[in-house]
Amino acid sequence: MTDTTDRVEDRLIAFLPNLRRFAISLSGSRDVADDLVQAACERALASADRFEPGTRFDAWMFRILRNLWIDQIRRRKTAGVQEDISDHHELSTGTGEREAEARMTLKSVAEAIGELADEQREVLLLVCVEELSYRDAAEVLGIPIGTVMSRLARARKNLGVAAGIEAAPARSDHSKGVRG
Repeated sequence: MTDTTDRVEDRLIAFLPNLRRFAISLSGSRDVADDLVQAACERALASADRFEPGTRFDAWMFRILRNLWIDQIRRRKTAGVQEDISDHHELSTGTGEREAEARMTLKSVAEAIGELADEQREVLLLVCVEELSYRDAAEVLGIPIGTVMSRLARARKNLGVAAGIEAAPARSDHSKGVRG
């Protein structure tokens, strides 16, 4: 094996938790996420010679995984229903009032994130969860940095409204002469 392949393999192993977390966030299913991660790893190893040393490995891997996810969504449109993570009640085990409240809060935030537009959810996860810079997120998504910033601002605003932290924006009625 070449030095590049060895480095990609080592980096890939260390990066698996981040990759899996992003895959779960995109798909909402641990099983689908595991399949996505496996496919992304296979693709990365097969094209290890294309990884340019000195560039961001995480951005390269997130792009591979995201492209696989988009391909899967396209195929799934004709394949049928996908499994919903909220159907798995065994995932929310534990006792105590504090734990129950924390689970409810986490569930409401997860639902709010899940209700975001795909474009907003992707940017939010890459920047806020995976801690990519705006530039790196823009590279992963193939969009301008300004678009990353505006999608992130809308995602944060929508989450704040959904979580009750921010009031929903008032709509103005220009037809009645009221200004908003």
